[in-house]
Amino acid sequence: MESRTNRTAPEVRAASLGPRIDLVLLAAVFTLCALGVVMVYSSSAVSASARLGDGAYFLKRQLVAAAFGLGALLAVLKLGYRRLAPLAYPALLISVVLLVAVLIPGIGSTAGGARRWIRLPGFSLQPGELAKLGLVVYLAYSLAKKREKVKVFSIGFLPHCLITGLLAILVLAQPDFGSAVSMAIILFALLFAAGTKLSYLVGSLLAALPLAYHLVASSPYRMKRILAFLDPWTHRHDIGYQVAESLMSIGSGGLFGLGLGDGRQKLFFLPEAHTDFIFSIIGEELGLLGVLGVIALYGVVVWRGVRAALNATEAFGSYLALGITVLIGFQAVVNMAVAMGMLPTKGLTLPFVSYGGTSLVMSLAATGVLLSISQSRGGFLRPQTGGAR
Repeated sequence: MESRTNRTAPEVRAASLGPRIDLVLLAAVFTLCALGVVMVYSSSAVSASARLGDGAYFLKRQLVAAAFGLGALLAVLKLGYRRLAPLAYPALLISVVLLVAVLIPGIGSTAGGARRWIRLPGFSLQPGELAKLGLVVYLAYSLAKKREKVKVFSIGFLPHCLITGLLAILVLAQPDFGSAVSMAIILFALLFAAGTKLSYLVGSLLAALPLAYHLVASSPYRMKRILAFLDPWTHRHDIGYQVAESLMSIGSGGLFGLGLGDGRQKLFFLPEAHTDFIFSIIGEELGLLGVLGVIALYGVVVWRGVRAALNATEAFGSYLALGITVLIGFQAVVNMAVAMGMLPTKGLTLPFVSYGGTSLVMSLAATGVLLSISQSRGGFLRPQTGGAR
């Protein structure tokens, strides 16, 4: 046995420091957040000055959200992901209560035809963002606890579908079709990773297709989005306006972009330039290189998230890391695809980058969970003796 006195100084320092956090993941997330702060200001300064008399209005609020998000990241990292397991059901209950509350007139606030926010003194709360992370924690905990019976329909499949369905119905009532799809994707990914029978997953997918078609076909505004997606230039001056302006914004950037702050589409041409379509402004001002850089950063986040899931020491950590990675990765892909005209408009934010306090805080809190999981070492879903604790 090696004596303590024979250990080198670096080894002693490494041992005293304990598990190291994933600096690659942290650097990618902080870079995205810094880019987001810069681009929120660049894309909103003119409109904020005209509408609110303060060009830095959205910048200030984004910085405050970033500060709270950093606090949430550090708090979760200090707490440790294992302590989230007992909070799975309380978090789920709180999510349901808030999703119901936002639908009540006088409590929920309407903007852009959707009732998604609860206005509080000094800030707005978007329950849908909390519900998505709460769903991930619940599914990770429940699937880890029921791991030996996950192939049983009434234990491993049906309860999780019902809970996810309840949350999806509540966000659809806002309406928020994008968040409902995000929840379904998270459920499918975690059930697949947990080992649910493929026949159950395929059957549920086939059963969901007619429902999804009905939700789109029965909603005039969703049908307009489909038409705008299929041919934005024919509807250039009405339902396809936003998509067409977004494509013009990205296309005008060229290889190197027009220069930071020099974009033209944010000058009252492109709606939601600092929220849903901030990626379009990135393409216009930073060009193809900027777009590729952002895609690469999200690729790093997904890579390190999957790595954390593979190396987690227990099933709960593996499912939790995978769920968070799917959530962030899916939203990023959808947002960027919408901006480039590859998908119909969904209203999902670009994680860490788009303006939105609740989204930024929850994304950074989720990063704290990933960093906590990445500190552990082990094999993917290796057998556990005590389950998720």
